[in-house]
Amino acid sequence: MYDVIIIGSGAGGATIAYRLADSGKKILVIERGDYVPVEKENWDSVEVFQKNRYTTTDLWLDKHDKPFRPGMHYNVGGNTKFYGAALFRLREEDFKEIQHYGGVSPAWPIQYEDLKGYYLEAEKLFHVHGKRGSDPTEPYDSEPYPNPPIPHEPRIQEVVDELNNYGWHPFELPIGVNFKPHETANAPYTLDRFDGFPDAAERKGDAHLCSLSKALEYPNVELMVNTKVLRLNTNEDGTKITEIVVEQNGETKTLTSDLIILSAGAINSAALLLESKNEKFPNGLANSSDQVGRNYMFHQNTALVALYAEPNYTKFGKTFGVNDFYHANKDYEFPLGHIQMLGKSDEHQIKADSPVAAPGFTFELMAEHAVDFWLTSEDLPDPENRVTVENGQIKISYSSNNQKGHELLKAELIKALKASGKFESFLFKGIYFSKGMDIASPAHQNGTTKMGLEPKTSVVDTNCKAHDLDNLYIVDGGFFVSSGAVNPALTIIAMALRVGDHLKSSVLKS
Repeated sequence: MYDVIIIGSGAGGATIAYRLADSGKKILVIERGDYVPVEKENWDSVEVFQKNRYTTTDLWLDKHDKPFRPGMHYNVGGNTKFYGAALFRLREEDFKEIQHYGGVSPAWPIQYEDLKGYYLEAEKLFHVHGKRGSDPTEPYDSEPYPNPPIPHEPRIQEVVDELNNYGWHPFELPIGVNFKPHETANAPYTLDRFDGFPDAAERKGDAHLCSLSKALEYPNVELMVNTKVLRLNTNEDGTKITEIVVEQNGETKTLTSDLIILSAGAINSAALLLESKNEKFPNGLANSSDQVGRNYMFHQNTALVALYAEPNYTKFGKTFGVNDFYHANKDYEFPLGHIQMLGKSDEHQIKADSPVAAPGFTFELMAEHAVDFWLTSEDLPDPENRVTVENGQIKISYSSNNQKGHELLKAELIKALKASGKFESFLFKGIYFSKGMDIASPAHQNGTTKMGLEPKTSVVDTNCKAHDLDNLYIVDGGFFVSSGAVNPALTIIAMALRVGDHLKSSVLKS
């Protein structure tokens, strides 16, 4: 019997464990996977990107019932072990209704001010480096980032200067990385194997290192790995969860807890609730609104590789972003989205993404000249974009929306790069390879258990408590009402801190 069971050890689960650790309550964190092994393959792009060494072998279904292997990572720290640690606050406007080319982004039941203090704490907890005020769309804060920005390497500085001369306003990217030695680290530190790789040097600002490891220092906090939650059972009245049925090493067990925090990620949390249907909840737990699994969002994303005329020997290029088109402006009636840098591609990544080499280039030469960009536009909530479960298999029914803004954003970036002359002088007309991110890349997943004031139209309240159940809180990307156009991780972390404070002050009182 536990006081609190947290399902999932990613951004939400690990951080709320950290927040509740000093409560004195008996807390169990359940993780489906194990620790990511520290091995030389951590930094091998063939192993990580081509052989998918660390992703699940599970198969999901798309809307046409075609199986695919998702880029999901089931391990301690969740997907944060592999993310690029770009840690943004949502803009103040993101919490309000916004008109887009593809429709309306709805207002949240909370405002930016409700998370402001928690955003700052989250930045400190995850070792964020940045420069306050350099991003013209960033909400004002009198306190600087906890750490100074990561400096641009010479070639990236040239690109920054060229975009400044073009009239854009590139800013220092907020990145979570801990440059101070970590006592458990057993590998030398490098930044050239960062974005998309697990970090053998343990310097990346991930949920395992920044939150969960601190929580586990308390004797009242336990971690159970290699344990998959199969279903949640309720009492006869359907008012609270009484049992958590799990499978560990082939053995089925039943656990009990006064309080359940579901933080398995927007997709898996929704799937677990749907799989746990019973007589009181024939459509799935916490689903009297029929909103569980609906409104699935993961952004319109594109990875763009631009070939620079001169070699790019950058080790870590993920140091700047551009938000000149984040809001509507004099040129565009509606928002287009956000641009940031990616980690430096090597020949194996480019070969995997591009079917043919550029004229006059080998893949090795392409990698030597590559400058890598990541473009994000808002994905709008659509109830028909949804997570369901069919015969125990997760199905993602998804159709893209708001694509016009994203295509305009790509066109603006290519136009700006061409204007410098550095991206076409050597290649005649400039060659760009772009790869869209489809449903197999659910890194920015959110929206499946949306927050709201009305139980009839939402799944959780403003403290992430399920409307339908007295002892269930859902703390992962599922609570998002809209997706914004920046990485969601920091908002999940900040919300976990906020919900943790609520639980300690109002629910877990002894």
